[in-house]
Amino acid sequence: MTDVIDGLVKQLWPDRVFTIQPLLGGITNANYFVDLGDEQVVVRIPGENTSLLGIDRRHETTANQLASSIGIAPEVLDRSESEGWMVTRFLPGRPITAAELTREPMLGELAATLRRLHHAGSIAMNFNPYSIIRQYHEIALSRDVVEPFDYPAALEILERIEEVRAFRATSFCHNDLLNANFIYDGAIRILDWEYAGMGDPFFDLANFSVNHDLPPASDELLLTHYFGHCDSGLLAVLALMKLVSELRETMWGVVQMAVSTLDVDFVAYAQERSRRYESLVHDMDFARTSKVATRMNLDEGIE
Repeated sequence: MTDVIDGLVKQLWPDRVFTIQPLLGGITNANYFVDLGDEQVVVRIPGENTSLLGIDRRHETTANQLASSIGIAPEVLDRSESEGWMVTRFLPGRPITAAELTREPMLGELAATLRRLHHAGSIAMNFNPYSIIRQYHEIALSRDVVEPFDYPAALEILERIEEVRAFRATSFCHNDLLNANFIYDGAIRILDWEYAGMGDPFFDLANFSVNHDLPPASDELLLTHYFGHCDSGLLAVLALMKLVSELRETMWGVVQMAVSTLDVDFVAYAQERSRRYESLVHDMDFARTSKVATRMNLDEGIE
């Protein structure tokens, strides 16, 4: 990979003096900080078989540009749709710890950031988590990879949630709100727009909550900041979409089991995320939660 990034940087900035430093934390792609003296950028080199994960590089670029236009994402400086690499402006912020994001004032700022994102506009790409989970299963099955958990039981629950909260592409969403994708430079910025698309804002809210282990009090604050109020219906939909988010993450790991050439234990990853999913199911009254969520007006609070 060193030869690849060296060659690309020389191609993009001929006759420039530069230094390259790998950025840690990425699984799917390789990311590099490039210091050109008067300019600092991040160069992303894509991993193999990323299209099987549902990533479309053209739509990713459009999503990143839309988010950048409202100040949430770094500016896209250059990219290649055919080769998949992307150059973005380096944002000299700091990481935001998961603990910091569970409390004030950062939690309120995060909710405001997501509201801005969800009202930013639209792109020609949908993110339907129900369909994606099923697609991931079919990809794994076609490569003789079996899920390391009870997929049929999970699918039954997924179908029941889909009846309660049918997919509608109402908002521009990020859909991958892992802690590593946040930085702070006086405002919250969000990185990595590979899975961004039009979708359900509740998926983003649930995805953020479950990835940061928000306690119940923080869930209530998140919804209050986002919607202006919190009630049992909103909490019920959030709880159901946490299941969808965790199952999607589990199945992402399963697809990586089938297609990845990286030296990463994706079996352990899928098992861990499936245990988190099963713990969520175990700790809730699914029938009651579904009933409460069904009663909620599906349009409530989205606009």
